[in-house]
Amino acid sequence: MTQSGAEAAGAAAPDEPLLRVVRGEPDAAELAALVAVVSAVGSGDSAAPQARRSAWSDPARTLRSTVPVGGWRASAAPR
Repeated sequence: MTQSGAEAAGAAAPDEPLLRVVRGEPDAAELAALVAVVSAVGSGDSAAPQARRSAWSDPARTLRSTVPVGGWRASAAPR
């Protein structure tokens, strides 16, 4: 028996189930929970990482930073 390239790589044939219960008798709710977890974990459709924002366009840059204790007094001191 010969397999095609897609089947040899581990892809299931269209008429084969992706999951199968080998032991026990799960009810519909348990199967639904299993399918939801497997779909969420193994979807492989992860979002593309977002590009880093430049420090020049960072809105946090416009906020004032805190003045250290004694900073106002020390700003007028001769150096």
